[in-house]
Amino acid sequence: MFSKILIANRGEIACRVIKTARKMGIKTVAIYSDADRNALHVAMADEAVHIGPPPANQSYIVIDKVMQAIRQSGAEAVHPGYGFLSENSKFAEALDAEGVAFVGPPVGAIEKMGDKITSKKIAQEAGVSTVPGYMGLIEDAEEAVRISQEIGYPVMIKASAGGGGKGMRIAWNDTETREGFQSSKNEAANSFGDDRIFIEKFVTQPRHIEIQVLADSHGNCIYLGERECSIQRRNQKVVEEAPSPFLDPATRKAMGEQACALAKAVGYTSAGTVEFIVDGEKNFYFLEMNTRLQVEHPVTELITGVDLVEQMIRVAHGEKLSIRQSDVKLNGWAMESRLYAEDPYRNFLPSIGRLSTYRPPAESSTETSVVRNDTGVFEGGEISMYYDPMIAKLCTWAPDRLGAIEHMRLALDRFEVEGIGHNLPFLSAVMDHPKFVKGDMTTAFIAEEYPDGFEGVILDEAALKSIAASCAAMNRVAEIRRTKVSGRLDNHERKVGDDWVVTLQGISFRVKIDADPKGSDVVFEDGVSLRVSGDWTPGKTLADMTVNGETLVMKIGKISGGFRVRSRGADLKVHVRTPRQAELAGWMIEKLPPDTSRLLLCPMPGMIVKVDVAEGEEVQEGQALCTVEAMKMENILRAEKKCTISKINVSAGESLSVDDVIMEFE
Repeated sequence: MFSKILIANRGEIACRVIKTARKMGIKTVAIYSDADRNALHVAMADEAVHIGPPPANQSYIVIDKVMQAIRQSGAEAVHPGYGFLSENSKFAEALDAEGVAFVGPPVGAIEKMGDKITSKKIAQEAGVSTVPGYMGLIEDAEEAVRISQEIGYPVMIKASAGGGGKGMRIAWNDTETREGFQSSKNEAANSFGDDRIFIEKFVTQPRHIEIQVLADSHGNCIYLGERECSIQRRNQKVVEEAPSPFLDPATRKAMGEQACALAKAVGYTSAGTVEFIVDGEKNFYFLEMNTRLQVEHPVTELITGVDLVEQMIRVAHGEKLSIRQSDVKLNGWAMESRLYAEDPYRNFLPSIGRLSTYRPPAESSTETSVVRNDTGVFEGGEISMYYDPMIAKLCTWAPDRLGAIEHMRLALDRFEVEGIGHNLPFLSAVMDHPKFVKGDMTTAFIAEEYPDGFEGVILDEAALKSIAASCAAMNRVAEIRRTKVSGRLDNHERKVGDDWVVTLQGISFRVKIDADPKGSDVVFEDGVSLRVSGDWTPGKTLADMTVNGETLVMKIGKISGGFRVRSRGADLKVHVRTPRQAELAGWMIEKLPPDTSRLLLCPMPGMIVKVDVAEGEEVQEGQALCTVEAMKMENILRAEKKCTISKINVSAGESLSVDDVIMEFE
């Protein structure tokens, strides 16, 4: 076995590979840019080598720099993770020339299947059902428009060397094709150093289901079930699960066998993923093959018990697969939620900054549940603008799907993240959404269910009563604490009452509390009584309560006269007042937010790539005003209505923070 492996990647996947390598007794070498000098993967590895400035195109994807790190460290093998150089055949060739093992497929397989244009052609020749599209090289935007018209809208514009949602656009008309073609080329060039673009038909109402394959160099190939990856935004997955709630055993077998046939056709070895689009009639179409480990591989590991990273390393060392197809059993159900540094209230735009609080739920494993958190960050660490905004991958397992969802709900509520915008509220909302719970979703889930963007969760009355009862009981504990504070004026005795008004989400509940050493009975005006218990004390930011025997987890912050509560995707201001205080509060004037209708504010931290208008220019609704780039994603900001530009405060190349004023309108 190898004695030392270099990991040509960063973040959570680098940490993930290090864990398995350590288990196998293999030493690890990390590489890092200036921005990652204090990163978690650097601290975890046995050695670390600096490779350049923060931008990936000056560090992580520069083959010469990575090769120099390999020589310097004496590593015998390289695991590329995903993204960066993982599907770059030139990198694999450079390793071959150096006599260093590549923990991945052969160069030929990467060239054939890693390039999405070539892989489509091979699939077609092999008789695999594929989505209609144009596989040739596209020279310019006008040719892209002509091809799109021939295929028929809507179309998907994709980078040939792409992955992770980078360089991908859906276009519904000629204008969107022109803009999408150029943006995709730019993103592809910046992220992968390859700006080739192809176009295919966008299948409406699709499910995104992928098959995990594992092959060795001795002619053995198996499939490890499927993953449902239909919950996506900007063509990047957000929630994944295994198995799919949609597939039947016959369809699963057909897709798996086809995936293995395709892998064998190109002499594939190592772990790989064959992606399919599946329609409502369970017809499936080959989409692409990712010649690498997938982000969502943990859910497959949880239902099969197979460590995919270990298998990749063993195959790279020349070993035969120890697992046969008949050995593969799908056990239980697994969920994965991707925690991103992005603001769901701002159309999921990236959010960078320092993690002032980062406390994931405790990892655990029992016969009935598993909680797993793959991460590459730590409390006090910084989320950089230079890389993908993923913070962690939270996974749960249970014997059945509803159990896995319930464990995920509680784990998300227990996940404390502060200092940056993040998508925890949205992930919680998905777990409670009726369509998702039923398993009835497509890749259009987010667009269909949140057409005006995510605006938080509105809880039903039962959930509000549970939170109100808990907050009333917690407030009583806080009041008792306050009565014991010394040094106060002693001309009157402070008493803790049992009659309170709890106001949240615009609804007020009058409650009476009957407390005892083990908890409180909270009685509402309509006669409903809830038994509340828990170990919360003033100052704790996480309240793990039990309400009528059911677990309620809340993240707690202090506000004047109550609590800021975050639970099940809702962000609530909960005021607990005496009846007289509540009466007076009803007369308070509500403070309205400032009017920003005449300003274009920067929606995320990023750099101005281009300004498309000039001062004094009249613009029309939907017209492009400027382009902002952050975390390798280009975002075109458009006029919401017809107006005239009165002032432009920025120019191309400037870096901006959230809500910086880009331009003003008359």
